[in-house]
Amino acid sequence: MQRTPTSARAAICSWLSIAIVASRAAPAWAQAEAALPPWHEGVPEARKHAALELFMQGRDLHRRMVLGDAKKKYEEALALWEHPDLRFYLGRVLKMMGMPLLAYENLRLSLRWGPASLDPEDHEEARALMKELVERELAAVEMRCDEPGAAVLLDGRPWFVGPGSARRFVTPGEHVISARKEGYFPLVEPVVVLAGAQASGALTLSADGLVTVRRWAAWKPWAVVGAGAGLGLAGAVLRWQADEHLDVAEQRFEETCTSSCVPTTTDTTSRGLTESRVATGLFIAGGATLAAGAVLVFLNMPRTYRSEDRGGVELRIVPAASGAIAGLSARLSF
Repeated sequence: MQRTPTSARAAICSWLSIAIVASRAAPAWAQAEAALPPWHEGVPEARKHAALELFMQGRDLHRRMVLGDAKKKYEEALALWEHPDLRFYLGRVLKMMGMPLLAYENLRLSLRWGPASLDPEDHEEARALMKELVERELAAVEMRCDEPGAAVLLDGRPWFVGPGSARRFVTPGEHVISARKEGYFPLVEPVVVLAGAQASGALTLSADGLVTVRRWAAWKPWAVVGAGAGLGLAGAVLRWQADEHLDVAEQRFEETCTSSCVPTTTDTTSRGLTESRVATGLFIAGGATLAAGAVLVFLNMPRTYRSEDRGGVELRIVPAASGAIAGLSARLSF
């Protein structure tokens, strides 16, 4: 719906008239100032008049479809006076110029003071234009990241810092969501979202660290080595006992026999010989076990590599919210 130049001028001039009358009514100045809409607060009358002049120049260019120059005039007027009508007209021009994101944001700002920001017709038109932009020309991306201190970027620009979530309108097509935090793998994920749709998801970062693994638990090869050493020690003790028993048997033989005695096998001698044979077996078994344990220790040396888990993004595509009060970028923190 197009507003006529006369009504457009009257809309802003009416606010100017209120401001001028209020400024000249000295006894009731404080009450009049308080009754003015919030966009009048703190704005000198000279700036309001200058903004109105720029607005009318922009309206004339807008009417003649000189959109680039009209946009410039509206922006110059807004630099002097933040007025909802100026935002509304700038939003209309930006939509006609094919700049849906900026158009949506300016239309949203034109309604930020509630239904009284614009006259009823323009209020309805602003809401209708925003709904049309959301459903036909814009897409939305909503992400959540629970990692504290993780910086989340959208198309290379800072978006929010975790933990938390954010929602932003974007142009349809491919966008790149990335997240980074010191000590974690950087995450870069392309997202394709169509007009009227919303890509929602959660970011998961993975620690960038070295992972150490072994074939078996570290104690197991050393247990084999210990068993081999134990067998060897047992063999040594048994060998010492065998030598002791054989020495005792030889000493008794020398004490009781003359040169004509025939050597006989006594219990002590038999015991010593048996212990000697067992000790030899223990030495062999212990040595083999010790060697096997050494091989196992070597095979169980730790192997170090970087974690292969690089995190990721879980995405789902849903229709974008079309409520006209939705912000260009909403921010929720936890």
